Amino acid sequence: MNYKLKVTIPVVVCGGAVLAYYIIRRKAAAMVDAATIEKLEAGFSKLQASDSKSLLKKYLTKEVFDALKNKKTSFGSTLLDCIQSGVENLDSGVGIYAPDAEAYTVFADLFDPIIEDYHNGFKKTDKHPAKNWGDVETLGNLDPAGEFVVSTRVRCGRSMEGYPFNPCLTEAQYKEMEEKVATTLSGLEAELKGTFYPLTGMSKETQQQLIDDHFLFKEGDRFLQAANACRFWPSGRGIYHNENKTFLVWCNEEDHLRLISMQMGGDLKQVYKRLVTAVNDIEKRIPFSHDDRLGFLTFCPTNLGTTVRASVHIKLPKLAADKAKLEEIASKYHLQVRGTRGEHTEAEGGVYDISNKRRMGLTEYDAVKEMYDGIAELIKIEKSL
Repeated sequence: MNYKLKVTIPVVVCGGAVLAYYIIRRKAAAMVDAATIEKLEAGFSKLQASDSKSLLKKYLTKEVFDALKNKKTSFGSTLLDCIQSGVENLDSGVGIYAPDAEAYTVFADLFDPIIEDYHNGFKKTDKHPAKNWGDVETLGNLDPAGEFVVSTRVRCGRSMEGYPFNPCLTEAQYKEMEEKVATTLSGLEAELKGTFYPLTGMSKETQQQLIDDHFLFKEGDRFLQAANACRFWPSGRGIYHNENKTFLVWCNEEDHLRLISMQMGGDLKQVYKRLVTAVNDIEKRIPFSHDDRLGFLTFCPTNLGTTVRASVHIKLPKLAADKAKLEEIASKYHLQVRGTRGEHTEAEGGVYDISNKRRMGLTEYDAVKEMYDGIAELIKIEKSL
C-alpha cells in the first residue's frame, strides 16, 4: 500500500480564478502554523543543546529539520507530532513516533536513517520480505529442565487499515475501533476463546485481577504521554484474554492491536504456534495497514516490518554479574536486554527480559529463530561459567 499523499486537482471549468482558489486552498492546508513552528524551533534547540544519546538527536540535523519543519500529512500531522516525545524525554533511546502511516513517507528524511540504524542496516532502498511464519515445528523448548527460563512470550503489533495512529484518532474512532475488535475477538474458538474487558467502566475486582496477572496496561507512560498517544483515556481501550491466560490482546494501548502469546517455562514452539494461529484467524476478519517496503505499519519505527518481539524472562546470574558483558554478548546475537518489566525498568530478582532486536529485513520466523538461537547460546555460556 502506498501512503504517499495524493492530491487531485479539479478540472478548470470557470477560468483561472477557480484553479487559483484550489491552489491557494491546497497551500493553506499544507502550511504549518506559526505556533507549531515556534515549538519546533524551541524543541530542536533544546535537543541540540542536550547530551541526549537518542537516534532522534543523531539524525535530526539542521538540514533535515529545515527540510521537514513545514511539511504535513493529509491527517494534519507535523514534524512536531513525530519528535515531541523525544524532545521532552531526552533519555529516549529512539525519540520518534509516527502519528499516522503517511508520516513514514512525508518525513522519510528523518525516519529512514533512524530505521536503518535501529534495524541493523535496513536501507531506504531495501524492501521488507513478505510475511512468512515458517515451520513452527522446527522450534523447541529452550530450557526443558526449567533452570533458567521463567517464561516465554511472543507478540506482534497491528494497525487497522483506514485509521490513523493514536495522536490523530478522535474519541468516536477509538470507540468504533474497540467495538470492531471486541466483535472480532468474540469469534475466536478453542484454545483462543476468551473474554474482552473494556477499560471504560471496568470493575475494581476485574481491574485488580488483571493487574495481578500482569495483564493490565496503564495510563501514564511518559514517552507515550509526550507523543500525545493517551488522549480520551480510557475510551476505546480494552484487554482480551483466553481462559488459560496464555493469549492476550491489547486494544489501543500503543498500537491499535498488540497480540500476545505467553506461558511459563521455555516452550517457544507452543507459544509461537498459538500466536501464529491467532494472527492468521484475526487477519481474515480485520484488514491491517501494510506497506510494500516497510511491512506492517505501527506507531513506533522500532516495531515495523514483522513487528514480532519474541522474548524470555530469564535468570543468568553469572553472566548478569557483569551487565556490560551480558549486553555485549547479547548484541552479537541481535538480542536486546531489558529489565523484568520491559523497557525503562530494572531487573527484579536477577530476572532479565531478553528479546530479538531486529524486526525488519527478515521474516517472522527468522526473527523468532534469532531469539531462539541467541538464548540457547546465552544459556550455554552461563552453564560454562
